[in-house]
This record gives sequence, C-alpha cells and structure tokens, in this order.
Amino acid sequence: MRFFNLLNIQHIFLYIFPTLIFIILLGLALGYVHFTRKYTEEPTRLVNYIYPEDIEERTAPFPLVLILIIIGTFIWGFCYILGYGLLGIKI
Repeated sequence: MRFFNLLNIQHIFLYIFPTLIFIILLGLALGYVHFTRKYTEEPTRLVNYIYPEDIEERTAPFPLVLILIIIGTFIWGFCYILGYGLLGIKI
C-alpha cells in the first residue's frame, strides 16, 4: 500500500496518455507515410490480379513507420535480453 493515493492515479495517467498518443500517431503515420520514388507510382496503378466480384490486387509500398517499429522492437528485445543477462538478474 502506498502512502499517497495520488501516486497511483499519476501512474495510471502516465501509462494511458503515452499509449493513446502512440496509437493515434501510429494510425496517422501508417495511413500517410511510405517510401515514394519515381518508379513507385506505376506499380500502384497496375492491377496484378482480379478476384471474383471485381476485387483488384495491386502492389503497394511498405510503410516507413512500420519498418521503424519492427526494427525498434528487435533492438529493444536484444538490449533487454543482453542487459538482464549481463546484470545477472532473473527475469
């Protein structure tokens, strides 16, 4: 039990608000940011395959933000394992 109840509320806000901000920024970034090059526009207009009911398959660029999130996850996981392994703390 903590001496101050306000500290519990502050921790809840410190968990919730960064998470909500991250979710909003991730959604916006995935919607608008991707690699754009001169030759990127043509493959997005070409239809690779047409499924039944006129659903078209096209080639789309991979979002830059998603690449950074995946790389950051692997780096964080590696540093987490390495840090706890070197410090000798049981996980």
